[in-house]
Amino acid sequence: MSSNNPNNRPLKGRGATNSHDSRFNEHQRVAVDDGWHQDIEHAERQHKTHVDLETVKTIISTNQSPDVPFEQSINPYRGCEHGCIYCFARPTHAYLNLSPGLDFETQLTAKHNAASQLRQQLLAKNYQCKLINLGANTDPYQPIERQYTITRDILTTFNELNHPCTIITKSALIERDIDILTELAQKNLVQVNLSFTTLQSDLSRRLEPRASSPKRRLQTITALREANIPVNILLAPIIPVLTDPELETILQSVAQAGAQSANFILLRLPREVKQLFIDWLHQHYPDMAQHVINQIQDTRQGQYNDTRFEHRGRGEGVIADMIAQRFRLARQKYQLDQNLPALDHSLFHPHPTQISLF
Repeated sequence: MSSNNPNNRPLKGRGATNSHDSRFNEHQRVAVDDGWHQDIEHAERQHKTHVDLETVKTIISTNQSPDVPFEQSINPYRGCEHGCIYCFARPTHAYLNLSPGLDFETQLTAKHNAASQLRQQLLAKNYQCKLINLGANTDPYQPIERQYTITRDILTTFNELNHPCTIITKSALIERDIDILTELAQKNLVQVNLSFTTLQSDLSRRLEPRASSPKRRLQTITALREANIPVNILLAPIIPVLTDPELETILQSVAQAGAQSANFILLRLPREVKQLFIDWLHQHYPDMAQHVINQIQDTRQGQYNDTRFEHRGRGEGVIADMIAQRFRLARQKYQLDQNLPALDHSLFHPHPTQISLF
């Protein structure tokens, strides 16, 4: 483990408290207190956000997972400044030879030519129209989107070519694009999935330090629905002990804000996320840390993660079943149990047939 953070103290605006080395590194370093003092302000200055530009050759990713409701996705950015400590995408930073810890939140990549490459792929002769999701790994509306507007450019392309899309985000920045989203919604070409973990502002600041506050996200639901943009809620992730007591309250609040449907994902901790989350728990909630860890393991057959299809998002065992049952009852009570209508694929015609005049 490497770390420029003295004693792994929380850094303002960051989720991870350290920079564990990539699992692909030949050597793993361990930070040792050598008695020299390093103040926390200096550590924070060392972890400012840095963005590299990437020129991509393709932008659409595909998957065959039965757990995922889409086969195609786009991630405009690598890494995510929101800094959610539970993020399952953190281990992907190891492929860049960067830390899934603080590097994931601070060493970011923007795919600046994403929209032009998307257009090129959509106009290819062999392309078949299938739903594309924005934000399968990292949030397309993370703070750096304000500067780079890659997500907005992608939505503009979808709108021009009448291509269906869904969006996963926890950011109120999506309101900036209500103009484009309204046009897409009028053609039944878009659905927004807004994620929640908690309604407690203090817990949210620690869990997901640079994401929009829970109160602000509730306002975003209302703003989107007033524009007739379909909104589904993702309770993602539900964390045993820490956030699962709020399950019913969250569903009641999002329903009152105007949400139409809801789903949930139970916490899982793949690869480096496990130790990062455990370190975070002991730093912020030492008195309940072991209780949280025990219940996470109870939902994952004594482990922290389960990669099996149909189990990854739901877990199993008494605690997982209880959470699922509570969710079903609350979703029904607050009328969030109706699936949103399927999006329209018929409007996408990038190569209209030329009509002969003779």
